[in-house]
Amino acid sequence: MGAATAGTLGRAGVATMRDMGNPAATPPAGAVLVECSHARHAEAILAIFNDAILHSTALYDYHPRTAAAMQAWFHAKQAGGYPVLGYEDGRGRLMGFASYGAFRPYPANKYTVEHSVYIDGRFRGQGLGEALLRLIIERARQAQLHVLVGGIDAANAPSIHLHEKLGFVHAGTIRHAGFKFGRWLDLAFYQLTLDTPAQPVDG
Repeated sequence: MGAATAGTLGRAGVATMRDMGNPAATPPAGAVLVECSHARHAEAILAIFNDAILHSTALYDYHPRTAAAMQAWFHAKQAGGYPVLGYEDGRGRLMGFASYGAFRPYPANKYTVEHSVYIDGRFRGQGLGEALLRLIIERARQAQLHVLVGGIDAANAPSIHLHEKLGFVHAGTIRHAGFKFGRWLDLAFYQLTLDTPAQPVDG
């Protein structure tokens, strides 16, 4: 993940609108915020995913994904009502994207989501990651969600730093959760607790 004011935590570790400050960090000059669609962005998102698979531990896959996988991915986002936000540059190239989805497939987990942010390697270091993460946090608040969870490879210091900057706290690490590139990988979980929903309900 890439990495405007750092968020702080309110009482009981709950992030309020006031605590988070302006939810939109300043993106690079000329960047345009878009709602990503399969028709326009599937190819670019697939390329970003596959670069992460082949060259990093951001994803624990071994093999590149296919175009069919992107159809299923977008279908799941649409079916769940989950956002897929991105920034395009002045030439219409997708610079990075962010989304969230179900944390666990049980009714009682309906207020918790797991998010992800990915930046095209050509556009890293410009603040896109932070801008996108702030936007995803605000979308979660608007959707009356309560907890965002990020599963981060424990060796990914920049991503951990970004999450801590925006108020996420370490919620635990699963040691040796994966094996890739000939070594065991630890998976760290970071969570942000929102002050929404106002009236959570069972069922």
